[in-house]
Amino acid sequence: MSMPSESALADSRHHLLWLSEAGWSRLLAGGSDARQQATLQHWQRMRWPLIVRRRDVEAKDEEICVGIALPPDAQGNKPRIALRVRADEVASSRAPFLLRDIVAARLAGLPAAWQAGLAELQEHMERAGIALSVFGSLAWQAVTAQVYLRSSSDIDLLFQPRSQAQLEAGVRLLAWQAMFLPLDGEIVFPDGAAVSWKEWRQVAVLGSHPEGQVLVKRPASVALERVGALRASLPQEQTCAA
Repeated sequence: MSMPSESALADSRHHLLWLSEAGWSRLLAGGSDARQQATLQHWQRMRWPLIVRRRDVEAKDEEICVGIALPPDAQGNKPRIALRVRADEVASSRAPFLLRDIVAARLAGLPAAWQAGLAELQEHMERAGIALSVFGSLAWQAVTAQVYLRSSSDIDLLFQPRSQAQLEAGVRLLAWQAMFLPLDGEIVFPDGAAVSWKEWRQVAVLGSHPEGQVLVKRPASVALERVGALRASLPQEQTCAA
């Protein structure tokens, strides 16, 4: 598999990046405090990935903004470490894990009350031709096998519709299953614009006005955009590959 371009890596929020030894050496030489230093050393020993986050305003063009989230402490706080790496320090990368893989693996520590609901959600999405990815606490637990999930945790899902029909079907299925599961997450449009699916449903479905606006996250910005323009970025029907 070829390595994505530098710009593609920088713009790929939630993707997983594994660093080269040179990359880890540079981070560890960066003069961080003792706690952060110990965390980075542990991450390196365990060969765990970093996850791409939204770009810092002051980040250089050649830098990729990444982060580490630690398991929650006794008070429920999840410490985070924000880092920047260069594309030539990335040994390998991959897109976020698919929900179907999490369900099939029966992830240790996944609350029993979630198992049936997630399997049902995956089954309905698969019938609609929709693949969901995971991020947040569920993704970190899948990556590290450490305990990130708590009774109050959300299930963060990424939904990338390929047509307006898929967009409508996916939001409808998420809203239905959210009555039984703590679902959260984002719709990701073709150009990388990410919108909370709950906000989209409130404005674009229940509000049903093309001039309505939703908060859109892009790799380097956050702004309000019209739902009509975002919907129009998708074809009305999914086209078959040649």
